[in-house]
Amino acid sequence: MTLVIKICGLKTVADVAAAVAAGADAIGFVFAESVRRVTVAAAREAAVAAPRTVLRVAVMRHPEPATWRAVLDGFAPDVLQTDAEDFAGLEVPAGVRRWPVYREGGIGDRLPDEFLYEGLKSGAGETVDWILAAALARRGNMILAGGLTAANVGPAVAAVRPWGVDVSSGVEAAPGVKDPARVREFIQAARAAEQCQ
Repeated sequence: MTLVIKICGLKTVADVAAAVAAGADAIGFVFAESVRRVTVAAAREAAVAAPRTVLRVAVMRHPEPATWRAVLDGFAPDVLQTDAEDFAGLEVPAGVRRWPVYREGGIGDRLPDEFLYEGLKSGAGETVDWILAAALARRGNMILAGGLTAANVGPAVAAVRPWGVDVSSGVEAAPGVKDPARVREFIQAARAAEQCQ
């Protein structure tokens, strides 16, 4: 199975171009409170040139239904990523995939087919316990997030064997500013680790 690589917190056409050129499978746009937050219009403009094979992910946290509707109508994401409990109050069309976020220490008995696992605070660069994450990865298609960089994504993939990996702060030159070289190095390191599985 091919490792799904998501580059998150993109803000500009150049960000998207760099991620796509490096081989990203998914591009994330943050609509929650963050230094990486974008407007619907900015996300739509940034993603317009991305091939349809690359998943466009709307990253939210506790959105009001009207806020989600505005993102859905204006950005047309392929995936909604938000806290697991948020989905109960949102209408998500059948054509939009769901990537519920679970944070370390907050996992229930049942997990969906696809989910994202990260540290307690999104976008803070906090790594999770890889031993616990490895056990969760055997229960579904888990996207591992939190504190990943080009330097540690290889060991993370080897230890956890996730379905996907997600990076944001680990490929930035400054908070909210993506570095194309770091994006490329991250994806190269993740692909190299994937080949060893």
